[in-house]
Amino acid sequence: MRMPGVSFPRTLLEFQARFPTPEACRAYLRLVRWPEGFVCPRCRGPEAFALPRRNLDQCKACGYQVSLTAGTILHRSRVPLPQWFWAAYLMSTLKPGISALQLQRTLGLGSYQTAWLLCHKLRRATVRPGREQLVGPVEVDEAYIGGREIGVTGWQTATKTLVVIAVEVRGRRAGRVRLHVIPDASAASLTAFVVLNVTSGSRVITDGWTGYADLKARGYRHMPKPQRTPRASRQAAALGPSGRLEPEDVAVGDVPWGRSRPPAVLPGRVHVSVQPALRSGACVPVPAGDWGPAATHDLQAVAVFGVR
Repeated sequence: MRMPGVSFPRTLLEFQARFPTPEACRAYLRLVRWPEGFVCPRCRGPEAFALPRRNLDQCKACGYQVSLTAGTILHRSRVPLPQWFWAAYLMSTLKPGISALQLQRTLGLGSYQTAWLLCHKLRRATVRPGREQLVGPVEVDEAYIGGREIGVTGWQTATKTLVVIAVEVRGRRAGRVRLHVIPDASAASLTAFVVLNVTSGSRVITDGWTGYADLKARGYRHMPKPQRTPRASRQAAALGPSGRLEPEDVAVGDVPWGRSRPPAVLPGRVHVSVQPALRSGACVPVPAGDWGPAATHDLQAVAVFGVR
């Protein structure tokens, strides 16, 4: 709503002095809507008379009645104009932003739902139509928004919302951001988001999820970087540089953690390449653990740590 030649209030006191009443807010809206005077949207007539009880202007030429807030997020709202102006000012000036709950408390709104609606409408209004796409390098990832859920694992969710985020990488800082709600993490949903928000030919950095596999075919320089979790890193360290347990280690019982209990981070199955025994009855000692005391088992039977 900023107009050329109209300074932006720099302090709360200045803002309060400029917009103390609904009449002051309507005067500012009139200046924004018709900077050169009233123009009828139907006949383009330049003159109108006011209908103060209904807050309308009626064209003298054709009788068309016009609301100052028509076509805006303020139209037909029961929230007084000063509170709308205060909400817009607070949301645009507070660096960390403002939550709906905090806005409700600050402005004395009657309900949280009203505060949430104001925040939602103002945030949508700040999206510039025809904005430029992000330019690479761009990092893209998906995540769930919501609290902890009981009884669900992995990609399962009962109440959480799945979103996908794209962020411009500008050295050690982040640039512009795009965030969308998506129905699922399929290739169709993720690729459509990238095509809509990232310039073709840009370098796109993602994790190893297969939903991003189509990006290269769509003209992007795709750089998948599979993420190794701390759990996977500990597993790899336990299994050694080759990523698997060597047969000679199994034959002598020299497991990576010695004769103590194996760590809880081991995978469910460890595939072991077992060479034929050089002598009959060759056995491998199994470390003691929750499965019982130390015992020996046939080499050919070792498929799960401890015993198949």
